[in-house]
Amino acid sequence: MTNQSFENELEPLWNKAVGLYKSGNRDAESYFSNDEKLFLSSIGVTAREVYDFAEDFTQSGEPDFKTFALVHEVRRSYFDEVQKGKLSSQTVAPSTFPAKTDEVRGIVWLPRIIEKAKVKLHGELDPDTMYGCGGDRRFFRDNNVDPAEFLRIVWKNETNNEPIVSWVEGQRKTKST
Repeated sequence: MTNQSFENELEPLWNKAVGLYKSGNRDAESYFSNDEKLFLSSIGVTAREVYDFAEDFTQSGEPDFKTFALVHEVRRSYFDEVQKGKLSSQTVAPSTFPAKTDEVRGIVWLPRIIEKAKVKLHGELDPDTMYGCGGDRRFFRDNNVDPAEFLRIVWKNETNNEPIVSWVEGQRKTKST
């Protein structure tokens, strides 16, 4: 599946989720038909993840569809290339993530977002946890970090956080210049 066909199949589901959320439907599992859920599963994405992005977009105007699609394109690639199309049977509780106030080299939230990104890549997010939530978006904005690009950097350095931290430091520097 090309990125364009991926986006063409994903966008109607995004629009549907945004419309259902705006209409007052808060039951994420009711949003999609079995065929639509099968498509989402084939790319390693859950109905709840679509719901979470649609909810935040409806409430705060972000993240937009492009961000949603780029994040889930990285997840789909990881799902295909690393997981060979097999969903993980694990779910990681948010209580296992570093605290929101934890920092590395003075960068608050970085230890937490690194772990959330790994869990997102693996498709193991708890239904009540969103990669790209308001706190994550503040981190991305404050540090000049694109959420999809961050996922790619985490994927590339999955077993070694040091290059991830250095990359974020570099992004911070480009923001201040």
